[in-house]
Amino acid sequence: MPQHAPTARVCRDCDGFPTVAITTGTRHSDGTRDTLRITCPTCKGTGTTAPAANLHRIGR
Repeated sequence: MPQHAPTARVCRDCDGFPTVAITTGTRHSDGTRDTLRITCPTCKGTGTTAPAANLHRIGR
């Protein structure tokens, strides 16, 4: 019987691609492109999110 691995929750803001490289359009003196590495502020570069906390009703 196949076993199913639990799936991690993918970040809704970055869709699982937490770090991207964006070119600025300029080049270094050796000819390589100048890039900026940007990480997702929501998941902080992990690509996943924590499951929502269970809400419990207290009292009546």
